[in-house]
Amino acid sequence: MGSALAGTTTAAPAHAAPSGDIRINEVVTTGNVEDSIELYNKGTAATDISGWILKDDKDGSKYKIASGTTLAAGTSRAFDVHDAFGLGSDDKARLYLPDGKTLVDSFSWSKHSAPSWSRCPDGTGAFKAAKVTLGAANDCGGGGGTTPVTWPGSSNVTTADASDVFGQDLSGLYQDGNVMWAAQNNGRLWRLARNSSGGWAPDTNNGWASGKALRFPGGSGRPDSEAVTITGSGPAAGVFVAGERNGDASGTSRLSVLKYDVSGAGPTLTATKEWNLTSDLPPVGSNLGFEGITWVPDTHLTKAAFKDASTGTAYDPARYGAHSGGVFFTGVEGTGMIYGYVLQDSGAFTRVASISSGMDGVMELQWEPQAARLWAVCDDTCNGQHRTLQIDASGAFTTTAVYNRPTGMPNYNNEGFTLAGADECVAGSKPVYWSDDSNDDGHALRRGTIAC
Repeated sequence: MGSALAGTTTAAPAHAAPSGDIRINEVVTTGNVEDSIELYNKGTAATDISGWILKDDKDGSKYKIASGTTLAAGTSRAFDVHDAFGLGSDDKARLYLPDGKTLVDSFSWSKHSAPSWSRCPDGTGAFKAAKVTLGAANDCGGGGGTTPVTWPGSSNVTTADASDVFGQDLSGLYQDGNVMWAAQNNGRLWRLARNSSGGWAPDTNNGWASGKALRFPGGSGRPDSEAVTITGSGPAAGVFVAGERNGDASGTSRLSVLKYDVSGAGPTLTATKEWNLTSDLPPVGSNLGFEGITWVPDTHLTKAAFKDASTGTAYDPARYGAHSGGVFFTGVEGTGMIYGYVLQDSGAFTRVASISSGMDGVMELQWEPQAARLWAVCDDTCNGQHRTLQIDASGAFTTTAVYNRPTGMPNYNNEGFTLAGADECVAGSKPVYWSDDSNDDGHALRRGTIAC
């Protein structure tokens, strides 16, 4: 991208060191996360940026960074400046020390971001038009394994439910052996059992025949439940649902992970715990938030030398005390970002990863332990694209493959995806399932295969 289009940068003055390691790294002026500025620490040590000030092209407009804000080496953090000032089509972003006079870095542009202005590479390169990756490594293009290839299984797809069982809004899926969990947007969780035709039907035991209504802790509110996952065995095991808002206050984002005890027989499930992550994430529309969730055990993350973005060092589960024994990865529809969180039993949380999926939206996430890979799935917005990510030598999740949807499946609004375990491999393939939010042709569940 030429400098006339991308704008200009102003280096930090020499006397600002070590603050000179902090750079404006990404600017978003329009779209789902408009008026956002990301800072990046290109240095080798953590830097306290408490009280630093962001401005646009007007000296009277300013956003003050909160006390206690630190950027670890090689990490970034995005700030929503919308309430302080807007970023226009011909504007600039400026970063100052707490005195409001010492300029650290600036970037100017002459047209709206499309959809992001991003430094390539992070912290040191020139700005260019790129995908929105706030809080994660900038998407500078040219990465390996990003060319879509044919679906790695049969091209045939069949229905996996009876006609008009669920109706619309069936979203996240999670298969656990002979049980499949399904989250429906209207605040309902289903427990499904295998039927006689190789598909799934509502479990008729313990009050599950019509699904169960979900509630926030205390029994009030109706989560817009978009995704579901379960953790491993042990006292911390449970069913976890991700939602993007309270259905009783649908105009307000509430990006939450909720834990449920599903052992009872009653018609309603009240969350035993909520982790409300809204304040920790770039703002998106109330219907553009969490769409996917999956859980990756600590044992795999430590074995693969996963890098904790909050510390810049190898992930150490012990530093977080009592938690689920793994990291929850959540997917955001509005930005296509994936965020990893340690959710502590105390209710505290720490973001340990911010990953660009490379897609316009993430509607489902699934961890496949047998292949040690994370699946990120987009719906008809991306023509049903699926991506796999694995931990690379640097300790970060990176894209390893991009798959087109099976040719036998139309471009449905598939918001859920799940995979069978290795125990279901037959002749080199195993089942996978999708949930169609639109209930096309009266069916919400479909079945396909992938190579084991």
